[in-house]
Amino acid sequence: MRTFLFFVLFTLTTFSLFAGKLSGIVTDSKNQPLAFASVIVKGTLQGITANNMGEYTIQLREGEYTLVVQHVGYKALEKKVKIGKADVVLNFQLEDQTYELGNIIIKQGEDPAYEIIRNAIKKRSYYEEENKKFTTEVYIKGQMKLRNFPDKFLGSKVDFEDGDTSKRKMIFLSESVAKYSVDHKKRKIDVISTKVSGQSDGFGFSSPQIFSFYQNNIRLGNLNPRGFISPISSNALSYYKYKFEGTFFEDKKMISRIKVIPRRNYEPLFNGYINIIEDEWRIHSVQMVLYKQNQMQLVDTLQIEQLYVPSGKTWVIKQQTIKPAVKVFSFDAIGYFVQVYDKFNLNPDFPKGYFDNTLLKFEDSSNKKSLAYWDSIRPVPLLQEEVKDYIKKDSLEQVRKDPRYLDSLDKIRNKPNLINLFLTGQTFSKQKYKSSLQFPPLINNINYNTVEGVVIQLSAQYEKRFSDTRRERITIEPTIRYGVSNLHFNPWISANYSYGKKYSSSITIAGGKRVFQFDNNSPVRPLFNTISTLLYEHNYLKIYEAPFGRVIYNKELGNGFTLTGDVQYQDRQGLENTSAAHWKDYSDRTFTPNYTLPHHQALTASLNIKWQPGSRYIEFPDRKFSIGSKYPTFNFLYTQGIKNIAGSDVDYSKWRFSISDNFNLKLFGSIDYRLGAGGFINAKSLFFPDYRHFIGNNFTLVSQYLQGYQLLPFYTYSNTEKFYATAFVEYHLNGLLTNKIPLFKKLNWFLVTSSNALYLKDGTWYSEVFIGIENILKVLRLDYLRSFSGDSNHGLSGFRISLPLFVNKVVND
Repeated sequence: MRTFLFFVLFTLTTFSLFAGKLSGIVTDSKNQPLAFASVIVKGTLQGITANNMGEYTIQLREGEYTLVVQHVGYKALEKKVKIGKADVVLNFQLEDQTYELGNIIIKQGEDPAYEIIRNAIKKRSYYEEENKKFTTEVYIKGQMKLRNFPDKFLGSKVDFEDGDTSKRKMIFLSESVAKYSVDHKKRKIDVISTKVSGQSDGFGFSSPQIFSFYQNNIRLGNLNPRGFISPISSNALSYYKYKFEGTFFEDKKMISRIKVIPRRNYEPLFNGYINIIEDEWRIHSVQMVLYKQNQMQLVDTLQIEQLYVPSGKTWVIKQQTIKPAVKVFSFDAIGYFVQVYDKFNLNPDFPKGYFDNTLLKFEDSSNKKSLAYWDSIRPVPLLQEEVKDYIKKDSLEQVRKDPRYLDSLDKIRNKPNLINLFLTGQTFSKQKYKSSLQFPPLINNINYNTVEGVVIQLSAQYEKRFSDTRRERITIEPTIRYGVSNLHFNPWISANYSYGKKYSSSITIAGGKRVFQFDNNSPVRPLFNTISTLLYEHNYLKIYEAPFGRVIYNKELGNGFTLTGDVQYQDRQGLENTSAAHWKDYSDRTFTPNYTLPHHQALTASLNIKWQPGSRYIEFPDRKFSIGSKYPTFNFLYTQGIKNIAGSDVDYSKWRFSISDNFNLKLFGSIDYRLGAGGFINAKSLFFPDYRHFIGNNFTLVSQYLQGYQLLPFYTYSNTEKFYATAFVEYHLNGLLTNKIPLFKKLNWFLVTSSNALYLKDGTWYSEVFIGIENILKVLRLDYLRSFSGDSNHGLSGFRISLPLFVNKVVND
């Protein structure tokens, strides 16, 4: 009964506010639909945007209105309309914009566009800061669809599970409404409503971003790490040529249309048109496009359209449309992301504390809005294909919740695939129970080292999720390891429970008997050591055995703080070489012995504090995620060896501090750095695994950048000094300089240069410098290095290769 009364009240309220529906189609002079034309009530900012087919729908109260329809490149058109109780259809046919010379003064030998651009550049900084403080409501709609795709990818059938065999598929459809607040450089986004096709609990693309051409350098996501140079930037005349196309008039204002032409290819520059208001020299609208030769990454082309409208004495953005097109691995996709701005308040009074560390917040039930709600607020009408996609995917989602469907889907997905089993591993799932069983790749299950001989290591990971967000879950991973030569059997198990409604927390418990590298961070990858041992007679892996127990607690505290506590007990036992097998013999080489280690026990406790000031967060109704900060990350680790508890023989204290950050130099590239220091407060009783080890590398494939020394042999300079300092710095040119080299620039390869250094209190020092090329085929990096040290024996040079899929993932902090 209450539901019925609410429905009646809602219906009566709706009819009291709005009368008949006004709708129509916007076309060009050839009756072709004009996608995303802007329809505004004259004298206000109220309006909507036509969809891809030029269709618009708007609800207005009874009365007389003048509608203004605009589209960049076409003459604006005004029509009066009277709204009563009946629906009204009003179509618009826009004529191509015609351009006249007007009052533009042409200087001898120079296109008049240059004088207009100079005036716009002079006013650029003023307009960039004009609207420092405002609130607005923005509607965001995003769609991506495939135009073609392969039948198989990496040996597996490409299956979208919808029964549709067409090569044209909608792969993403999302709508959101958000309140966007700005106070100088402060930003806050409150998502009022959001909807994702086929995901009733999903959160769509909801973060509005105005790409301001008043900025010198425009960042468009990750499409180019250097950003793109604005056509009216301070130094734009060095990068662009301009052509005056003529003028047109709108609302008694003369507007000049300027064609923007890059002076050179393979620079981060726009192509297209910018319309400038005469005398005011502000932007009226833009039509820009980026291509691959504009140093764009990830996508093939990107179109950007913007339309600004007056609001009192100033102008505000009304509409922004982004249209990407991408083709990769035979997947061919196109899409659009449109943002419609409304309800501007250019003089808001923000309460104290309004801008906090939450940048983007999804309100409770923001993804639970009804169809009636969306039909009432949507400023861009749905296309017929979008309506069908919502219906089809919502229906399919209901089917997917049926246990019988989940079982049948699991049967298909859980069929063993030999390629996956061998190279990437395979996961067998039970979606009905939100559980999965994952097996690592077989290529990692069998290795060889001189201590154990052939090593067979088998493991599996079981995961049980307690919610769809994956935050609350338990993971259990048993492992068994057997050395064929030394006949040692080592089983252990670890279990992790992750939880947290606001910030994430986790606790990990592990125990059993296992093999450890002397540096417990495991810098030597077993597969690389196997190849090195058998083919090149270099055995770099140094190991010991220990029954052990370990408990790790991790807690996000908010405000950029993360706390980790770690308590571990090991009953350490030394091992010796038991095998000398190799496939190729070198007369000048012999296997080195395994490091000796007396039998002892070690109980250690560590506390790690990580802090990134100014951390910003995305907040969902049930969880919160950090998205980083403009400030460095600080990390402090303290480790204590505890003696005489459980027979522990160790007694020492050591600390480590690091600071890391990234500087975006825009057109000049970026700098990554990690600086560190540490040492032993006391070293009364400890053994080689307790030393401070520095990550080295004897392989051609690199260890982790910014944490490892690429030419330093493993365990060199391991020590118990009271003080040491480390420095890792990388400068990524991101296309600078290489875009000037003929032929080479078409490859889109980037230069990178780095320097790593180490200093010990006793005066020992080591450094290495290298220069390389990255972004080779998007995944490969090649470096040439040279090392220097006080010990001339360590003056080495060589090449290193990095493949992201095979980089040794070592985390030292």
